[in-house]
Amino acid sequence: MTLPPHTAAPAAYRVLEPEDIPDYLRERGHWTGEAIEVHEVSDGNMNRVFIARAPGGGRSLAVKQALPWVRVAGPSWPMSPARADAEARAYRQVAAVAPDTIPAIHGYDTDNYALTMEDMSDLRVLRTHLNEGGEYGSVSRRIGTFVAALSFATSDFGMASADRKALVATSVSPELCKITEDVVLSEPYLEHEHNHWHPGLDDLAAAFRADPALRTEVAALRHIFMTSAQALLHGDLHTGSVMVGTRQGADVVRVFDPEFSFVGPIGFDLGLYWGNVLVSELRARALGTPGDHAEQLALSWDAFEAELRRLWPTRIDTFFDDAYLDRFLTQVWSESLGFAGTEIIRRVIGFAHLTDLTTLPDPGPASRRALLLGRELILRRDRLRDAAGVRALVEEVLGATA
Repeated sequence: MTLPPHTAAPAAYRVLEPEDIPDYLRERGHWTGEAIEVHEVSDGNMNRVFIARAPGGGRSLAVKQALPWVRVAGPSWPMSPARADAEARAYRQVAAVAPDTIPAIHGYDTDNYALTMEDMSDLRVLRTHLNEGGEYGSVSRRIGTFVAALSFATSDFGMASADRKALVATSVSPELCKITEDVVLSEPYLEHEHNHWHPGLDDLAAAFRADPALRTEVAALRHIFMTSAQALLHGDLHTGSVMVGTRQGADVVRVFDPEFSFVGPIGFDLGLYWGNVLVSELRARALGTPGDHAEQLALSWDAFEAELRRLWPTRIDTFFDDAYLDRFLTQVWSESLGFAGTEIIRRVIGFAHLTDLTTLPDPGPASRRALLLGRELILRRDRLRDAAGVRALVEEVLGATA
């Protein structure tokens, strides 16, 4: 099949198969001598992932390759493999400021859009861990610190103006940003073939499409996403893009899959994480096992704010004074709540749903609560002043739909 020009891979590109990985790793200088066992662990929508191990255990590596199409759809949905460039660039930026929050990267193959990295198969996806009753531990604090460190280092606060403008230019990702603009920030509020939902939610899906106040606020958030180039984002920071576990008795947190990375509004990363955390709370309540899910929003925000304030005295442009930081944090807080709301809504009536809800014995009631919570987060984002207000909103929504 001939791909459109914007999705075409370079002439040297080849789709890697499991049997190719041993020679590929040796050719790239990542493996010498010992035999290699390979198995594929591809799980996401976009890419292929292989684990290479020495027989009997010991050394291991992961190879992740971006295909010139969406993996779950095949060649019928072309997609530029250059998204791997954005992922590699994001890893390089994070490695400079928060290296312990990402997998170790051993090399990036620009011809084949393939990353060779740390094997994380001993860790668990945070969403799976939470769905099965696991606890957060230090995850939310680590996420807040991660977002603050990356945001400060790649913003006009922490980066020279010329370098910042070069980063913005090299980080432009029109194809993947368009996916977010459509799938997250417009399609759920329109009649669209991508949308689907639990049968009991027809009334809310229709009401959201017909709600002028909600659509106006979502339009404002969409415009912020499109125009607010504040800092380099992960771009898809949810509980499915975080791995957790323990190694040698210590907690391990790894943020991965930043292929949607671009320079955008800081609140988008925080908001995606918060939206998923709040859905985890609704799942726990539906199962009768409430935990500290809602508290995670406060923990991540406190860590974000503390790290940004710690870094603030080192800012390059001192015209931004301490009073401006308070104003800036208020803006980020409000936008984060709004983006959390859009994330919740699109995960219920949009294209890609959450197993947090779909695996419940009866997804309907919790999904309804999720939609109502998402709407109120969007509409009240400028009135909810702190995490206590968000917790009160969760209880209000739960009470109204009991």
